[in-house]
Amino acid sequence: MTVHQDPVGDRGRAAQEAEWYARSPEAVVTALGVDPAVGLTAARAADLLAAHGPNALPEEARTPTWRRFLAQYRSYMQIVLVVAAVVSFVIQEWTTGILLVVLTLLNAVVGLRQEGKAESAMNALQSMLKATARVRRDGTEAEIPAEDLAVGDIVLLSAGDQVPADGRIIMASALQIDESTLTGESVPAAKDTGTLPGGRPLPPGDQTCMAFMNTPVTHGSGLLVVTAIGVDSELGKISGMLAATEKEVPPLTRELDRLTLWITGAAGLTMIVMFALGRSRGEAWDALFVSAVSLAIAAIPEALPTVTQAILSVGSLNLAKRNAIVKELPSVETLAFTSAINSDKTGTLTMNQMTAVEVISPTDRYTVSGTGYGLQGRIHHAAGSSAGIEDAILPYVVASDAKLVDGEVVGDPTEGALLVLAHKAGLDADATREGLPRLATLPFDPEYKLMATFHSAADGSGRPVVRCFVKGAAPAVMARAATALAAGESVPWDAELRQRAEAQTERMGGEGRRVMAAATRDLDPAAFDPDGDLLSYVTELRMTSLVGMVDPPREESKAAVADARSAHIRVRLITGDDVTTGAAIARQIGIPGEALLGADFAAMSERERLARIDGIGVVGRVAPEHKVLLADTLKKKGEVVAMTGDGVNDAPAIKAADIGIAMGSGTDVAKNAARMILSDDNFATIVYAVEQGRTIFDNLTKYIRFVLLLLVTFVLTFLGATVLNIVGGEPFTPPQVLWIHFVVNASFGFALGFDRESPGLMRRRPRPRGESVLTRPVLVTVGLGGLAITCGLLGLIKIGESLYDSAETGQSIAFTAFALCLVVAAFECRSETRSVLTPSTFDSRQMNWVALAQLVLAVLVTQMDGFRRMLGTTEINARQFGWAVLTALALLLLWELGKLPARRSGKKG
Repeated sequence: MTVHQDPVGDRGRAAQEAEWYARSPEAVVTALGVDPAVGLTAARAADLLAAHGPNALPEEARTPTWRRFLAQYRSYMQIVLVVAAVVSFVIQEWTTGILLVVLTLLNAVVGLRQEGKAESAMNALQSMLKATARVRRDGTEAEIPAEDLAVGDIVLLSAGDQVPADGRIIMASALQIDESTLTGESVPAAKDTGTLPGGRPLPPGDQTCMAFMNTPVTHGSGLLVVTAIGVDSELGKISGMLAATEKEVPPLTRELDRLTLWITGAAGLTMIVMFALGRSRGEAWDALFVSAVSLAIAAIPEALPTVTQAILSVGSLNLAKRNAIVKELPSVETLAFTSAINSDKTGTLTMNQMTAVEVISPTDRYTVSGTGYGLQGRIHHAAGSSAGIEDAILPYVVASDAKLVDGEVVGDPTEGALLVLAHKAGLDADATREGLPRLATLPFDPEYKLMATFHSAADGSGRPVVRCFVKGAAPAVMARAATALAAGESVPWDAELRQRAEAQTERMGGEGRRVMAAATRDLDPAAFDPDGDLLSYVTELRMTSLVGMVDPPREESKAAVADARSAHIRVRLITGDDVTTGAAIARQIGIPGEALLGADFAAMSERERLARIDGIGVVGRVAPEHKVLLADTLKKKGEVVAMTGDGVNDAPAIKAADIGIAMGSGTDVAKNAARMILSDDNFATIVYAVEQGRTIFDNLTKYIRFVLLLLVTFVLTFLGATVLNIVGGEPFTPPQVLWIHFVVNASFGFALGFDRESPGLMRRRPRPRGESVLTRPVLVTVGLGGLAITCGLLGLIKIGESLYDSAETGQSIAFTAFALCLVVAAFECRSETRSVLTPSTFDSRQMNWVALAQLVLAVLVTQMDGFRRMLGTTEINARQFGWAVLTALALLLLWELGKLPARRSGKKG
């Protein structure tokens, strides 16, 4: 292929569009017009930088604090409260106006504080970028700012470096790169210069000849030619998805907006009727205006935002104590709606600690107990008659650079797992290594997929030898074998042994295990050159064993998945690992369903995805766009989706989900995109959080039923007083209205908000997406209950006028009765079906204390001079108080009769 001398712009487009992994290194550098030995010239690099911009990601502009503060007043409830405060000042209700202003400020400050926790995921992405890069320009090596990289630059990589841009690897020496934050792979990816098939886009995890921006080099060295920078890189694509993905509005926020509009509409209609009737009776405008303001104050649930914030805040604190940190308060109740959880595998459902579970030698089979890097466990000799396992696993210990220090693995996780295996077998790794001095090391390389070390040793006859210990991928080691160790003797590695080993490898691989093999070879010290071609010595090996390893499921994962299923929540395992491994883990922890590749899911039509999504349990080799597509598909099916993740590649899907959950050990990008962070990385914590979310939302629903009843009663009472011309259409004064709202309503709001969990809550189906709290049963209950209380209150005012010749006395009796009726309503609102005439009614200590306090206050508001002057009440006697009690008892009877049909229909269902 000839060198392209096209303009810089054409070269830039080629860099973006080419499948570089499908081109040989020679073809890539030719296409980009660069000599790897020389690199770009400074002038050409400057031209490219000017044409395509720096190697940087866009930052999200920060909104000034004052603007974010004003944005808190966009909610319907805040607007209504501000209008009510302004009107209160106009009519010189100074106390009411000041109280409403303070409430709006409190709500705004709390909202601003929560918003401040939600830092930009895009800015966190930008802050991760490498500061410098080692490049070859004008034939010399130089260290330059990473943002000055251009397409075509030759970058030098070595262990410990961060890859500064996407590029094609043109030279590799045992190169391994940790791409877990980008691809979800649980182990570092081996890189080489080989050319991959083209014609079909490959996900980053399968592009073994490419390196990607912001991934650390863990082993070896290499050269890459930059093929994409900034927004055109894989990281840049994720940044673009973050910018294009909008966060979901939490269900509670939508509900409160809907509730506010409903209440405002009802109050507005009532005001119109009041004005129309008042003017038809010749009442003065100013008197009507005062009555209208009283109604407005009565109809606005002033305490609702504050009580809701308090309930959610305490709920978030309780979750934090159990390692679930909620960044945005409304997300607490979003958990209650969760019907689908897309969970990462590594570290969330599994321990993220490789564990050897089975050892196979030519004549024996061993099973290994214990999990993770814990030293507890034992080896069970399941089959065979060999005297011990030590010789079979010795190469895993010797051909290793890892160490066990105070029970912790230092070094490669896989080597650490093998050291734990040796400890369980009784092998002292340090003493064994000291007895076999190392002469040379052949490091692992993805081309030959093994590691070999050479040591001074003695054979069975005591003759000095150089012993080669080998460990690596099972197929690679077996391909170099000539004999096998069987019961202490060497036997030929014939077709039968090979077929048996291949069958065992296939079996363990099908069970989701990583299979490695071990072997040895004795060499003549005189013929051994430690500085020569070490790979040439790794032939005619003697096979000692196969070992199957797995990242085991957490002990609590299976129970947590079962709990989620009993709560009608569908769990799916989403992983960057291969489908086979994911499916094996899914079977172990009880996740049913089909397993398929992320690319295959993306290749389906939307209709096919919607039809098949319910049957899918595992999606492997997922790219960031696959995760977003999966979340979007579930949301189109009406599911409320929780998405977990820890890497940069997870951030778009975390942001797109209804409840994005980041791992505490994950990247800042994932954490900033999330609504909740798991500090223990544990799936069981998610299920606990869902349970707490359901409890909190269920309690909020109890309170909303209660406050709706209160508001309906206020609206109907003012409307009824206007229509029937009772006390001039103003049954309660503004101070009395505020007392009901902040003393009675708020205190019961806290009591209901912190109520005990309702029986069977985690066996209910999640609320469907978009379902309103204002369901038909709720509307019927609050409508009939509000009408019943209204009739009682207006009747009491008329009784005061007719029996005691005093409207003020009637209003005081009605005010007392209202408080007593709300005590009854609070207990009844705890359940839509259960009767309060049972001992369990009083199982909530806070409800009992609040109810007792309200009963005492219901007496004091008419008996104490201070309360009478503050609220405008008059003293009432015992008989008059009895009228109030009778009204509350009548409400109790009617409510219990109303629950009978609900209980019967529930039993039939």
